[in-house]
Amino acid sequence: MEFITQNFAPIMFAGLIVFLLFGFPVAFSLGACGLFFGFVGIELGLLPEALMQALPLRLFGIMQNDTLLAIPFFTLMGLILERSGMAEDLLDTIGQLFGPVRGGLALAVIFVGALLAATTGVVAASVISMGLISLPIMLRYGYDRRLASGVIAASGTLAQIIPPSLVLIIMADQLGRSVGDMYKGAFVPGFILTGMYVGYVVLLAFFKPKWVPALPIEARTFREPNGSSGLPSLVVVTVLATGAAVFFGEHIADVHTWWTGQPVETVAKDETIVVSMCVGVTLAFLLAVINKVTGLKLLSRIAERVTFVLIPPLLLIFLVLGTIFLGVATPTEGGAMGALGAFIMAMVRGRLSMSLLKQALNTTTKLSCFVVFIL
Repeated sequence: MEFITQNFAPIMFAGLIVFLLFGFPVAFSLGACGLFFGFVGIELGLLPEALMQALPLRLFGIMQNDTLLAIPFFTLMGLILERSGMAEDLLDTIGQLFGPVRGGLALAVIFVGALLAATTGVVAASVISMGLISLPIMLRYGYDRRLASGVIAASGTLAQIIPPSLVLIIMADQLGRSVGDMYKGAFVPGFILTGMYVGYVVLLAFFKPKWVPALPIEARTFREPNGSSGLPSLVVVTVLATGAAVFFGEHIADVHTWWTGQPVETVAKDETIVVSMCVGVTLAFLLAVINKVTGLKLLSRIAERVTFVLIPPLLLIFLVLGTIFLGVATPTEGGAMGALGAFIMAMVRGRLSMSLLKQALNTTTKLSCFVVFIL
């Protein structure tokens, strides 16, 4: 008996592992383990009898928590974007962009994995999307099977750490921290992890070139009629967008004064970064739209394709996460705005249907119920 009282927590943890190894769902394993060891603790005098009386208050407290409303909103946003074909378009476009270099397809998968993580927040959606789409393509063009599987699995799980991760929302609730602070704290580690994945693929391209071959010329579908890659045009658009963002960031105080009519000497660094990035990507998108509508053909096919495919999700990410970082919106409001933005993006691209909406709502309901059961 003394052994149990002195090692109550480790025994409880071991019991949870046993439940999980027997195949019980996480939510039911946590609940059963907690109730069982709660009664044992009360019988041994380790826990007060009033503990069980507080369980109903715990349930009502979870249901009244406004922060947890962000979970279904962010889940719905990610599922609408994923089921509307965004993952396919991104993988196809970024694959064509990085394809000419060794390891280009692997780099594209990592980049798209990070971007999907910042839009879906759901690991299963990211892994399944990239696994079904990119694995056959990578194997077809000679990639090592082990590397291809590892890149997809690692990139898909970036949704655990890159905002708006559902795990971070749950951790913020359990730790009593702000969701915005959790997102800020996870951003840099998430991109460091992404950079490490990229560095690993680059090193393999030097030491194991046969594992990561470049995309053959006949598979590069976005080349210009004269056979050129069209990358200089993309570089020009990138430089213009970056220059506009930097210029706007340096003069944001003047713009703020002109807009509000009140003199402002300095603007918060977070606000400057978010607004400047939004201005830069918006300018790039407007250039592509003008080029498309007027038929000027100033942009190459790859530049136009990258702009139309990449900018809308980036702009949505900046708006949703930016408003949360700046304190303009709560995570719940940011998630609702993201879900509405995803709905509009799918509708504009002609990918929205009643079947897609039903599937997204059904999956969102299931995932939200799983999370609430765990809590």
